[in-house]
Amino acid sequence: MKIALIGYGKMGHMIEKIARQRGHEIVCIIDVNNQQDFDAPAFASADVAIEFTNPTAAFDNYQKAFSHNVKVVSGSTGWMKDHKADVERYCKEDGQTLFWASNFSVGVAIFSAVNRYLAQIMNQFAQYDVSLTETHHIHKLDAPSGTAISLADDIVARLDRKQSWKKGTTHWDDGRVEGSEEHSADELLINSIRHDEVPGIHTINYDSPADAITITHNAHSREGFALGAVLAAEYTLNHSGLLTTDDLFKF
Repeated sequence: MKIALIGYGKMGHMIEKIARQRGHEIVCIIDVNNQQDFDAPAFASADVAIEFTNPTAAFDNYQKAFSHNVKVVSGSTGWMKDHKADVERYCKEDGQTLFWASNFSVGVAIFSAVNRYLAQIMNQFAQYDVSLTETHHIHKLDAPSGTAISLADDIVARLDRKQSWKKGTTHWDDGRVEGSEEHSADELLINSIRHDEVPGIHTINYDSPADAITITHNAHSREGFALGAVLAAEYTLNHSGLLTTDDLFKF
């Protein structure tokens, strides 16, 4: 498979390594300094582009790839609030393909399935309140993380006592604390921590006066995310439309 990389930071380098190990060809690498290469023949020759950039650049990158009918796999978060409807139109009406996930880790896919099942059970036990904490490296721009939002959405959909999630506090290594933990009983609070070079930790806690139940996913490195992105590209090669990890992993 011919792969183009959009974004060549730590994730881009890891994806390149794993893609080559799996026998794929990297035909084009686009970063901030060579945006003109979106219009190069090498980019247009790609079967799939794998995009890991930032919330402000992601949607524009999708549009540039779609203009050459290149399928996209993307792990960028923070763009959906403003551009979800646009992306749905591209994929459903214009025949383009985007495989998007807030997290491509196989472990997170398993964790998400456990989260959904646990929330379904806990709907019967109103004495447990639920909260969510996510920890990431200090370079991460958005809070809460896209993965935390996806996990929270899955909980809210299954707990009658929660109607929405709410952004809580963000704690930084330099001592800054942004936001507030104030929330109503029907809101699921998501707190964030930005610490060192942490790849990603997500913890869901159900607490009652009698006891607590906690589940956690702790990423040791970016390798799991990179492998999942390549697996998603392999899946996307032969599938079309707006795709998610629910299509790739059948739990």
